[in-house]
Amino acid sequence: MARLPRYVIPGQPQHIIQRGNNRQAIFASEEDFQFFRDAMVAASIKQGLTLHPYLWMTNHIHLLATPGAQDSISKVFQSVGRKYVQYFNFKHRRTGTLWEGRYRATVVDSERYLLSVMRYIELNPVRAGMVVHPRDYPWSSYVYNAGGTNQDNVEWVTPHQEYLRLGGGVEDRQGAYRHLFSAETPQGDLNAIRESTHKGWVLGSEQFVSKIEALTKRQAASKGVGRPKKDGDNRV
Repeated sequence: MARLPRYVIPGQPQHIIQRGNNRQAIFASEEDFQFFRDAMVAASIKQGLTLHPYLWMTNHIHLLATPGAQDSISKVFQSVGRKYVQYFNFKHRRTGTLWEGRYRATVVDSERYLLSVMRYIELNPVRAGMVVHPRDYPWSSYVYNAGGTNQDNVEWVTPHQEYLRLGGGVEDRQGAYRHLFSAETPQGDLNAIRESTHKGWVLGSEQFVSKIEALTKRQAASKGVGRPKKDGDNRV
């Protein structure tokens, strides 16, 4: 059966995940992270993809980005995927595939879910038990959004309008953003983010989903979005 095309609405942010094949490492050194970042930034500028929060984990990546055109995301990931696999295989003397199939993505209702998705992305290393606080993970946009040290090489991050609404100045926004992390993300939001992203559904309110369905002429959300996940499912 042919795969349905992804939902892509130019100007509407998407949460994107790309995993290593069989959960294998896709980054093995600082140089790998840097090469991937540079390839992603260059391709995004060329293809009109605006980058917001990001997270490079050792075996997968998260990205919140807004496409300027229908094919912005696909062209970026095709370019980065080919370039990075060639680099990684040559450097680490390996052959074969690196990625777990196609990237996964979901259109995000900015007003309802954007800040929740930002927190979800940047808290990933904490949920995985790699660090105690998101500021301690180096390959993340947290320090850019919340303030702190080690903010070099993040000039390519573009704050989304919903983030800018947190305050009138940089320090006000960063303080308000840090405050968001003082409370746990509601379990319903976590379930909805995971379900929508892994299955390619739209993440949004009923009104937003209905709008996307009207635009695309097909179902845009599972009737079961938000249901509890089975015990033992710890994918992040």
